[in-house]
Amino acid sequence: MEASLGLDEDNGEFEEVKAVRQGLHQRHIQMIALAGTIGTGLFLSSGQAIARSGPLGAFLGYLIMGCVAGFVTLVVGEMGVLIPLNGGIVRYAEFFVDPALAFANGYNLVYSYLVSIPAELVAAAVLVQFWSDLNSAIWITIFGLVMFCTALVFVRVYGELEFFFSTLKILLVIGVNIMVLVITCGGGPTHESIGFQYWRNPGPFVQYLDIGGSLGRFLGVWTALNNALYSYSGIETITVAAGETRSPRQAIPQATKRIFIRILLFYVISIFMIGLVVPSNDPDLDKSGGTASASPFVIAATRAGIKVVPSIINAVVITSAWSSGNSNMLGGSRILVGLAKNGRAAKFFTRLNRFSVPWVAISLYGLFMAMGYMSLSSSANTVFNWLQDLVSITTLTNWLTILVTYLRFYYGCKKQGISRKTLPWVAPLQPYISWVSLFLLSLLLITGGYSTFIRGYWDNETFVSSYINIPLFLILYFGYKVVYKTSIVPLEDIPIQPFIDIANRNPEPLPKPKKGLRKLNILWG
Repeated sequence: MEASLGLDEDNGEFEEVKAVRQGLHQRHIQMIALAGTIGTGLFLSSGQAIARSGPLGAFLGYLIMGCVAGFVTLVVGEMGVLIPLNGGIVRYAEFFVDPALAFANGYNLVYSYLVSIPAELVAAAVLVQFWSDLNSAIWITIFGLVMFCTALVFVRVYGELEFFFSTLKILLVIGVNIMVLVITCGGGPTHESIGFQYWRNPGPFVQYLDIGGSLGRFLGVWTALNNALYSYSGIETITVAAGETRSPRQAIPQATKRIFIRILLFYVISIFMIGLVVPSNDPDLDKSGGTASASPFVIAATRAGIKVVPSIINAVVITSAWSSGNSNMLGGSRILVGLAKNGRAAKFFTRLNRFSVPWVAISLYGLFMAMGYMSLSSSANTVFNWLQDLVSITTLTNWLTILVTYLRFYYGCKKQGISRKTLPWVAPLQPYISWVSLFLLSLLLITGGYSTFIRGYWDNETFVSSYINIPLFLILYFGYKVVYKTSIVPLEDIPIQPFIDIANRNPEPLPKPKKGLRKLNILWG
């Protein structure tokens, strides 16, 4: 059994972990988990949630989906602590469910990253047009080259860049929320005290699609769940580079245990605050121009007569878009390496350069950056937008795969009589929160394109992007099973105890206790 786990027989360590460099420290993992997902979803797209759902509807949508995102992160953290290898869910599904599931979800994620990276480059280029009239191709090229070169050097460089950009995003979120609080209390240039007046008129909910009564309000909240889902996408990737993380069995639990307070502080409270100062019927809220003018925070500042905020937000959102692409480069390449490690992709994707990073896998994503130039042509841009819309649903598919894999792992422990107390770290309230999350996400998958079934609201792009991923995923899964004749791993045969033995044979040194001002640091361990 141990030979199939990729072990060095002499000391029981993972061979692939010895081949790479553990350049990500606990503070990197903590900050990436803290602010890695904060980006255009919060700064720009959150306005659509308020416009379509109302301030209370958007708040409920982000609160409920924030809980689900936290639950998913907890379970992926438990599996990542036990199996600290690169590839994340691709590796866990291989051991706990079925190689075919690892294959299907792996290429589901590879596709997602291949399109997401050029999409982030395009977003950054569009944001620069807030100040410059230069052709977007110039900025796509500059941002792309910097991103590609960064990915090819030490993973520590990636960690430091994400640490810096995460700090910027945190400062911006804190700053705009303080600004909104001041505006609400009448401290803006107009000195108008707003309070909860927009919750009374036009009201806390929006009648979505002009459907009257409680059904219209419910559909508004349900739509906010989908909006929030994509804002939280990527929050589960904290274990995707576990093999390159120093002391992963300490760093990963520290990052996951604080996930809910981070979601509350940087998402839920932000949505609540912006719902106080911008009415849901503001015509600028539901725009999708991709510039700072579409941000609800900018709209709030403009309504209050504050002029300097748009440029500040635009500058930080540019770094957010680039940072998100940079993070996708790391996640996508490590997913591809994870597939290649077990023969689900060509072995040459595992080749490392002198900096111990998988340069072949990174180069593939570098080639697909050129898709960003499609946005320069109107016809090609239509195709590119379709590809982006198809990417959105991959987050939902990935979260469902994570939950199914975890439940198999959980019941495998019960079947084999393995006490959860023997695991390196366990997520709380299991398996209940996993079942609740699985049920809710399954409903969202089935109803993702519900608006197209309402008379007068049919849209080809919405229908295809909402449902095409389901048959594609099933084709990959069953196609692999037929060709390679794989089977679902029986609960009694899931290799759990060997991984526990590996953890026990390789204890990590305890962290140094905090001293002096370090005790005040609540952001990382």
